Amino acid sequence: MKIGFIGTGNMGSAVIKGYLARHPEKAKEILAFDADADKLEALRRETGIGAGSGIEDVVTRCDVIVLGVKPDQYDAVLPRAAAAYDCRKVLISMAAGVSLSYIERFAGGGAKVIRVMPNTPALVGEGMTAVCRNANISEEDARAALSLFGSVGTAREVPEELIHCVIGVSGSSPAYTYLYIEALAAAAARNGMEKGQAIVFAAQAVLGAAKMVLETGIDPAKLRENVCSSGGTTIEAVRELRENGFAEKVQEGFQAAVEKSKKMTR
Repeated sequence: MKIGFIGTGNMGSAVIKGYLARHPEKAKEILAFDADADKLEALRRETGIGAGSGIEDVVTRCDVIVLGVKPDQYDAVLPRAAAAYDCRKVLISMAAGVSLSYIERFAGGGAKVIRVMPNTPALVGEGMTAVCRNANISEEDARAALSLFGSVGTAREVPEELIHCVIGVSGSSPAYTYLYIEALAAAAARNGMEKGQAIVFAAQAVLGAAKMVLETGIDPAKLRENVCSSGGTTIEAVRELRENGFAEKVQEGFQAAVEKSKKMTR
């Protein structure tokens, strides 16, 4: 299976590097094209992948084509990709706001199309990617996509109608978490800790808490209760956050991302 990438920005290059970290022998089976020739050449030198001469070349020569361009470039890229596409190939879109049906308008009703929604922690191998498929995608095709995006973290299949929810809960949520880390570090700095050290303390606490959720399988509410000793410091902090609407504000931010996703979808 030859995999092609059209666009090698942060997310595209992260997927390529993550996949090759697990399958270094596959470098010769990856072909990429980017309008920025210097960026593509740097990636080619670093990873050993092949460089395509253009969009049509990548689509013609590959079995799976990952569209890694920005949403506002799709109207220019899709006609060129469709001109070289045939229905034996799988098209994977990483763009927010671009539906499966929108891609089918260009590639045809028989096209095999997968829509994915990764997030930026894929850059450090800890991404969360949602995978949605149209009716033409086989189980084998879906497994290949899950394996590809699982190489940069965790990938799970969801129906497309949940994609807006995915954007709220994982696609955009790293930014909410950075805001939380910023606030913790700022508070620590006001209490005398050097800013760089405060960021490490806060970020490691968040990382550890997340791993506790994923690796123990214990409900987050129970984990919270476990560290809220009566009369202790943690329960006092949680009480203050709750009284100031912490959970409600997080949920409002989530919903704002969901509504924006709905508005921008075509």
